[in-house]
Amino acid sequence: MAIKAIMCDVDGTLLNSQGVVSPYTIEQIKRIKAQGVLFGLATGRDVHSVKNQLERWGIGGLVDAIVGTGGAEIADFQLNVEKSSFPLDGDVIRQVIRHYEDLDVNFAIPWQGELYAPKDDRLIQRLSRVDHIPYHVVDYDEFLNQPRPKVMIVCDPETMERVVARSHTFTVPKTKSAGLITASVLFEYMDPRVSKTQGLKEIMALHGFTMDELCTFGDADNDYDMTMNAGMGVVMANGSEKTKSAADAITDDNDHDGVGKFIAEHLLTSKEI
Repeated sequence: MAIKAIMCDVDGTLLNSQGVVSPYTIEQIKRIKAQGVLFGLATGRDVHSVKNQLERWGIGGLVDAIVGTGGAEIADFQLNVEKSSFPLDGDVIRQVIRHYEDLDVNFAIPWQGELYAPKDDRLIQRLSRVDHIPYHVVDYDEFLNQPRPKVMIVCDPETMERVVARSHTFTVPKTKSAGLITASVLFEYMDPRVSKTQGLKEIMALHGFTMDELCTFGDADNDYDMTMNAGMGVVMANGSEKTKSAADAITDDNDHDGVGKFIAEHLLTSKEI
């Protein structure tokens, strides 16, 4: 079946280690879009912050749609549709924090393109610097009086094993951990109904496309479900073993034009597109 849409994860997939999209990959995106294929992003970052970064990444004007916050937000620029769903209750986030606060971690909540943390330390400073997202230190007692999209546990890479172990003893009715390390320094909680697949289904339905007509690119554990459910699920060479196990194809890593090479070698040459 013809591929009618391409949706890429951002960190570790479309962006290289310099935090931009390579000129070669940009050129292949332009070529595939010229053939009428929809191009978008599917990321754990919130939609607002992604929109703020598109020019810096080198893909301003090339993105047709965004699935953000791991699937809780969608923005379709072709059809002028934006919506969010399934925020996490503030009381649940408070319970998450109590469960982990004795560890050497911080917490971050993305909101309207910025990060909100309960304390200022090296962890939130590093996350803000690396992701180029401003952060604020706020009173979580007040900030959590309304639902928020998700909460991220921020830690050093060497602390992640303890965070994952601790997650096995966290239980709250009607919610659960995403069960995924979304980055080497991030472990996230969100509503269990949220997934990249759900957001992608909404985008595809808006355009009258099926999931079989979708090609996804990803790397981390939180890309596993969309890799499983896309017609063509492509995983980077630097991807996790879990997500690679669901892949239809493995492409080069994010520092060697993996996305661009796959588009050039397998999608542009297809007479079906």
